Amino acid sequence: MSNWAARGTIVDINREFSNFSRRLERFGQKFEEKAKTAAGSGSSSILRSPIRALFYDLRNLFTRGVTLDGMRDLLKKDLRDAFHFYTKGIDYSAYESMPWFKRYPAKVLKTFIALANRLSPPRRVAFAVAIVLMLIAMIRLTAFSAKFGQPDENSGIMLFLLSFAILFILLFMELRDKLDLKGDLEIAREIQAGLVPAEAFRQNGISIQSYMRPANTVGGDYYDIIDLAECQVGIVVGDVSGKGMPAALLMALMQGSLRTLVSAGLRGPELIAKLNVYLCANTPLDRLITLFYGELDTSTGELCYVNAGHNAPILMRSDKNLDHLHSTALVLGVDNNALFEAKTIRIHQGERLLLYTDGVSEAFNAKDEEYGEPRMTAFIQAQASLSSEDLIRRLVNDVLAFCDPAKPHDDMTLMAVARE
Repeated sequence: MSNWAARGTIVDINREFSNFSRRLERFGQKFEEKAKTAAGSGSSSILRSPIRALFYDLRNLFTRGVTLDGMRDLLKKDLRDAFHFYTKGIDYSAYESMPWFKRYPAKVLKTFIALANRLSPPRRVAFAVAIVLMLIAMIRLTAFSAKFGQPDENSGIMLFLLSFAILFILLFMELRDKLDLKGDLEIAREIQAGLVPAEAFRQNGISIQSYMRPANTVGGDYYDIIDLAECQVGIVVGDVSGKGMPAALLMALMQGSLRTLVSAGLRGPELIAKLNVYLCANTPLDRLITLFYGELDTSTGELCYVNAGHNAPILMRSDKNLDHLHSTALVLGVDNNALFEAKTIRIHQGERLLLYTDGVSEAFNAKDEEYGEPRMTAFIQAQASLSSEDLIRRLVNDVLAFCDPAKPHDDMTLMAVARE
């Protein structure tokens, strides 16, 4: 189907939903008029309000929030993402050399096994039984129709309905599990939001604005603003590899460990070295963490920092030139004996330091094109006159507009440190 045909189909679907909503509204108005004319009936006055409320609840349930973009995501993105989710990790290359009549059944069987493995053992058995019953029903219906010209109503259809009932029950159980998990994730989201500063920081002409947008309900990005001493503040931006709940747990581990070491009086490279040793001992081998840690003197603008494999923050000078604070050490959680070097810069009046995670610069659109650091630095230079809050907001909107209709697949975090 061509792009124009697909677009026309989506528009037609959206128009049908709009027409359906209007018809329901007109029906509701007529229903209300009929109810008003039903005078003298005590039971009518009792039932009128509950029935009307039920009707409006049903109407809102199936029409509220239905948009063209939502239908487009359902027909294109959600369906594609669901297929990729269930077939993730399946290698079909071994079947490519087979004849088609062997290749496709083998792929279907491989997909069935991968799907069944995502279920618990009892549900896996029920799923297999439902599929077998459906196949038997289809064979009987096809064979009986070919022989007698009509379906076998006494066997094939009943087996088909039974298989459908089993699949519906499994879907109901999986949906219940998902809703339970969603509730837990919402609580985890609130807890994670409480681990990072919610308000902007201001002291001695230094202002710090921060923003974090997880790709999922929770994420592995981390930022922090830590009071170290009078006129001394620690600024931290980190990124745990991966996303979702595993990354969020490691983010919480890193946040707690870092603040504990700071409370113990450790600073600079020694602090990051101790943190690295702890993370190496307590994180999986396939996980690593990038981290930018800086100690800022708010009275002078002097910043002493350690960049452990993190994206180079961008220092926007007053003459609109850009300096990058490149890595000074290896990422965390890889080598116990890694050495960490500190460097020092000064943020002068009218200058701003922008820290970010790779979810910003490495965001991809539907054409698999990367937003990229060149595009980001050009945007920053063009919008240099904006306040830190507006700059962050517009940069995030620019990334989302670039990715549309796709959604960013990685967490996005930004921190702007400005000296007035």
